Amino acid sequence: MCGRFACSEIPKALAEFFGIPCPSDLPPRENIAPSMNVSALIRDEASNAPVFAWLKWGLLPFWAKDKNMGARMFNARAETAHVKPSFRAAMRHRRCLIPADGFYEWRKEGEGKKPYLITINREFPMVFAGLWELWEEPAGEIILSCTILTTATNEAIRPFHDRMPVILPPKAWEIWMDRNIQSHRDLARLLRPCPADAIRVEEASI
Repeated sequence: MCGRFACSEIPKALAEFFGIPCPSDLPPRENIAPSMNVSALIRDEASNAPVFAWLKWGLLPFWAKDKNMGARMFNARAETAHVKPSFRAAMRHRRCLIPADGFYEWRKEGEGKKPYLITINREFPMVFAGLWELWEEPAGEIILSCTILTTATNEAIRPFHDRMPVILPPKAWEIWMDRNIQSHRDLARLLRPCPADAIRVEEASI
């Protein structure tokens, strides 16, 4: 699961990788929660060029009648997203990269729960596999939204939760963003837990 994460400098790594400008209006944030806007790299629908966009965290399907429907869909299971009505269109056509410094998990300790920050201890930055959608109501309101794909945990995360976000290494970024790749078999190869030895866990104070 991924219900809180932090993001500051990581978008610059994506901008450099894809050779595009990094937005100057991306304030660092230490505690991003569902329903908040997140920075993500998407493919422009018209030009197919990679661009940064602000997406509401909680995917709102294009066919939704109620714009509040996305509030509970901030995560999607990587194993079934390709067949679920809420996610299957985005899985084929609208995949995105969501940068993060790290994400938070809580563990019960004594009478309460203690937060921990999970980060990457390798050279590549933390980038989540995401899906995005465009929703438009008859009156003209447009909402861009997203979800973070999750997979089974590795040994480092298992003490906290049985799910973790899909973290994509740089070699997978271009593949994930390629809208010509629509085969679930090809995409499923990317949607696995990252190695446990790539994970660093430390106490947090949020």
